[in-house]
Amino acid sequence: MDTLTNYSQIIRTILTEYSQLPYAYGQLERQLIIDENANHYLLLTLGWENKQRVHGCLIHIDIINDKVWIQRDGTETGIANELVSAGIPKDKIVLAFHPVNVRQYTDFAIA
Repeated sequence: MDTLTNYSQIIRTILTEYSQLPYAYGQLERQLIIDENANHYLLLTLGWENKQRVHGCLIHIDIINDKVWIQRDGTETGIANELVSAGIPKDKIVLAFHPVNVRQYTDFAIA
């Protein structure tokens, strides 16, 4: 299995686990959207909480130039840590939600 296929499988596995976690309140659900051809991975939250419509991105990951770019991370523990635990090296993960000048102070890739 090549590296990108491995990264894709790791991301898919972790996001699938997240997508199956039920919400304890509201009429909310998680929806996993994967575009393998373009290497886009999204986990959305949608539904209703009280009388408010909820529709938002919980996690957004792209694979760009052989690196995993975390565009959005709405988890409490940090999806990057789970990706590292699953075998993706820190120097192959970009915390894209941080400005470029801040990324140098993380343990992860700058770009």
